[in-house]
Amino acid sequence: MTLETKPYEFAQHVETEEDIKAYLSAFLEEDGPQGFIDALGHLVRKKGMTEIARIAVVSRQNLYRTLTSEGSPNFITVNKVVEALGCKLAVV
Repeated sequence: MTLETKPYEFAQHVETEEDIKAYLSAFLEEDGPQGFIDALGHLVRKKGMTEIARIAVVSRQNLYRTLTSEGSPNFITVNKVVEALGCKLAVV
């Protein structure tokens, strides 16, 4: 008998603003810019693509394309998504 498993979704356990910050920071530190975009995608899917698109004032289709590995996100869209998740981008 083969044991079936599902991929573990870390984002499912991200609940608070502090969790979101730590999650995004960890992906950026470990995997660079593409890791950060991937992490944004995880969080947006968890929170709801339509809701985040509405808050960020971007189309759902544009948001979806932006957060795929083939996407070419621009800074303004990324910033809007980060703010829609309750965070801010900062240079430290």
